[in-house]
Amino acid sequence: MTRTKLVSVLLAAGAILALAACGGADSHPTAAAKPMTSGGGAATVGVADNGKLGKILVDSNGRTVYLFQKDSGPRSMCSGACATDWPPVTATGKPSAGNGLSASMLGTTKRSDGTTQVTYNGHPLYLYVGDRKAGDTNGQNVDAFGARWYAVSASGSANTSGGSSSGRGYSY
Repeated sequence: MTRTKLVSVLLAAGAILALAACGGADSHPTAAAKPMTSGGGAATVGVADNGKLGKILVDSNGRTVYLFQKDSGPRSMCSGACATDWPPVTATGKPSAGNGLSASMLGTTKRSDGTTQVTYNGHPLYLYVGDRKAGDTNGQNVDAFGARWYAVSASGSANTSGGSSSGRGYSY
């Protein structure tokens, strides 16, 4: 084998090993599937198994849904810069519950800007801009805008397991 061919083979083998290493297990669970209703339609909110956090709520795109401990009942205390970093889960009509959720616990509340925010078990629901894809939980246990943020468990309560303690580089 010529020296040029040997170098080419070694480079190709190195590239294959590098790609294989990137495909291994990581700290993120598999991206959550989009939630479906029992009738097979797309759900506004559903349940996904996150691995480290267990069964948590996700939006219609499989992104983690959070609650804000500063909220008082169904009234949102997050607006302005807070709502930019923690966008509310909104609905234009009646929200639909995915498989594994209690439809009777799913509701809505009017925000100060007039939009309709989805609630579950009386908690207004939010996403986090630091979550880049379905399955991310970078907002878990973040202390921002005066209180902590937690993923919502399938039972409708704050999942206080694990996670960050800061805003992951975002200014609050």
